[in-house]
Amino acid sequence: MNAAQQESEALILDSLDKFIEAEVKPHAHRLEIADEYPHEIVEKMKQMGLFGCIIDAEYGGFGLSTSTYAKIVERLATVWMSLSGIVNSHLIMSMCVQRHGTEAQKRAFLPRFATGELRGGIGLTEPDCGTDLQAIRTVAVRDGDHYVVNGAKTWITNSGEGNCIALLVKTDPKADPAHKGMSLFIAEKGPGFKVVRKLDKLGYRGIDTCELLFENYRIPADRLIGGVEGRGLQQILSGLELGRINVAARGVGVARAALQDAVAYAQVRKTFGKPICEHQAIQLKLGEMATRLEAARLLVESAARAYDRGERCDMEAGMAKYFATEAAMENALESMRIHGAYGYSKEYNVERYFRDAPLLLIGEGTNEMQRIIIAKQLIARNPA
Repeated sequence: MNAAQQESEALILDSLDKFIEAEVKPHAHRLEIADEYPHEIVEKMKQMGLFGCIIDAEYGGFGLSTSTYAKIVERLATVWMSLSGIVNSHLIMSMCVQRHGTEAQKRAFLPRFATGELRGGIGLTEPDCGTDLQAIRTVAVRDGDHYVVNGAKTWITNSGEGNCIALLVKTDPKADPAHKGMSLFIAEKGPGFKVVRKLDKLGYRGIDTCELLFENYRIPADRLIGGVEGRGLQQILSGLELGRINVAARGVGVARAALQDAVAYAQVRKTFGKPICEHQAIQLKLGEMATRLEAARLLVESAARAYDRGERCDMEAGMAKYFATEAAMENALESMRIHGAYGYSKEYNVERYFRDAPLLLIGEGTNEMQRIIIAKQLIARNPA
């Protein structure tokens, strides 16, 4: 990063910090407890251009690097993780179009994605299928200038308040291997696109995560990303590399929040006549938490740089996602222990970190799957 880019990044992050301090911190606790969608905050995020932050400038975005984007996500997640999810799923959809769409699709949709006029996420998971995407059952059948879609999706972020998703379907259910019959569409809400219900979650509250039903939903054929059937799985997997970097950056944010709160509390809470930060047991915890956080941040930076270079980075993204999210979970638990009974109270934010962190272990591919991906890539890149 040259000096001009560093200065630009510093200005963007400074503006974001001021926005978070003034518009997010005062409201996050209340909105999260109520599981209330942050409409006013999202509108201000649109005005700031966050929904187009990594969309190329020629299509109306800021064209920021993934490295800068990861820092944005970390800052949002440090204060309220749900906000980073509102941006992330939307940008995975956007990158699928930017990387794989036709030029006509890019010019028609990316400027609208960048402003947040069209906002949404990715429609992958189904009631009987999560990690194994080749097992999806949602089908799209060609009918003249349209495709007719029937099926169901679940755990779809931004599908309630949003108005558009990148929808993964099977256009040839009999294809062998199955991925050759899978396609990805830009699917705007309309007749036959039904939001069945919003899911009630342990954490990650305030953001809409819904079940969807498609009943004879007609979608124009020109919404097939790339214009060719059978490439959907590869297209969405490249988008999920970005998603895993985002989730890893969220992990850094939650781990950072947990550490910050623990460090502050340990200096004011006293036992046996001195602040608990002077007890060796607490010092050991803080030392591990800080080291874990810094290691996680460096892994995220490494993966983001690889993504920016256009390299295949499923191993790097997998390492970052696995380590940073485990760091979030471990730091959240240690922070709760340091806070004692107050860590278990809704009066403090610590219990929220403990509820939010488990999602990161599961979302965008479980951490068990990340370790398998890392091992397979390690072997493929280092043949005996």
